[in-house]
Amino acid sequence: MSLTRDEGWALLLEWTPGEALRRHARAVEVVMRAAALRYGRGPDDVESFGLAGLLHDADYETWPEEHPRRIVAWLRERGEEPIAHAISAHYTKWGVPHESMLDKTLLACDELTGFVGACARVRPDGIAGLESKSVLKRLKDKGFAAKVERDEIARGVELLGVDLAAHIEFVILSLRPHADELGLGAAAPKA
Repeated sequence: MSLTRDEGWALLLEWTPGEALRRHARAVEVVMRAAALRYGRGPDDVESFGLAGLLHDADYETWPEEHPRRIVAWLRERGEEPIAHAISAHYTKWGVPHESMLDKTLLACDELTGFVGACARVRPDGIAGLESKSVLKRLKDKGFAAKVERDEIARGVELLGVDLAAHIEFVILSLRPHADELGLGAAAPKA
């Protein structure tokens, strides 16, 4: 792999002006780096899994109608085919098969990471006290974080062959050390 994390971050900053989507990209990167150790080949996969998480929506804000064509093309021009394929597969409307653990893991982590973040943001203690049972309960409430693709969460977990509650717990534990950076910490007390 020749693409560095610094190059990926620079591209994200250039193509994604909004702080919210940058924070989502960073959160998925954090979870994907941890997922490389859990579902991938270990340390050998950390960089590619992390970059897939960081860049999966890099073109969405500037070119929503072209997402993810631009980022996939950019990655392929640099010889990063496994990451390009995973990002293609994460956009399920294209029907690209989920072949590698990278492909499956990105699908299983992307929407769920966003959903866990939404659950944390409505709690006074943020992600600190969030438990998987609370997230499972919120998943059943279609009105909460309504734009989250719950079918993609279910499909990703199925592809990984893991229990949904255990995967939610994994995502929570992966995000918790980064709570302040990701805006998932305790809410400021009301004056």
